[in-house]
Amino acid sequence: MDNGNQPATKADLAALEDRVGKKLQDLEDRLGEQFLEAIHDAETRLLKAFYTFAESNQVRLAQVENTTNAVITRLATLESRVTDVEKRLNMPPQKTQ
Repeated sequence: MDNGNQPATKADLAALEDRVGKKLQDLEDRLGEQFLEAIHDAETRLLKAFYTFAESNQVRLAQVENTTNAVITRLATLESRVTDVEKRLNMPPQKTQ
């Protein structure tokens, strides 16, 4: 009957070393899997944030382009009207006969 007071043999120590080594390896494997999962989750969150930023930026850029086009159209109208005024001022009225 083993009461725990017997001296350990080399075989006992080798068996203990094997069990501890296996537990450490299992722990290392689990930690590695958790680490990879955490990295994957962080990548996913970063990509979602970048996509959200890109989408909102794209909407804002489209609004800026629309506004720019409207300003260009209004400027062209103003230039045309100024040209008409310049024509009237620079050209003497024709005499009717």
